[in-house]
Amino acid sequence: MKKTLLLFCVIASLVSCKSENDKNAELSKKNVEYYSHVWEVAINEGRINILDSAYVDDAVVHAVPEVKGKANARAYYENYVTGFSNRQFTVKEIFADGDKLVKHWEFKGKHTGTFFGIPATGKDIDVFGVTIAKMRGGKIAEEQDFMDNLEFMQQLGLMPR
Repeated sequence: MKKTLLLFCVIASLVSCKSENDKNAELSKKNVEYYSHVWEVAINEGRINILDSAYVDDAVVHAVPEVKGKANARAYYENYVTGFSNRQFTVKEIFADGDKLVKHWEFKGKHTGTFFGIPATGKDIDVFGVTIAKMRGGKIAEEQDFMDNLEFMQQLGLMPR
């Protein structure tokens, strides 16, 4: 009887427990869905206020200069919404491993407003890039964008080709 009860307990615990891989896959999926939604709303819909709740308080955006805090992260990305009309932000691919994400993206728009102090040029842009992000507790904790800034400046007409 004791052996049967012990065997039953072992089997029940194995069946009811998720493996670490299952938990990681579930977290990855949840983070990808949330992160993709945030950028769809913030950039494409222009509802930048979603970033107020999307970041942790001590978020860091690795840029020049480095951006610290969720209010400053929102202000940083707000430049894309106020600087460009006809914005199209497309996530080409996104991969996650738990709280770590990598996003390959394309950003298109018309430079019709001030963008980080650069007056409107009226030029259309189409740039590709990659973002590495870290999540914490379901919110964005850290980001670093990589794109061809020379190509971007050339498309804005600020640098010769």
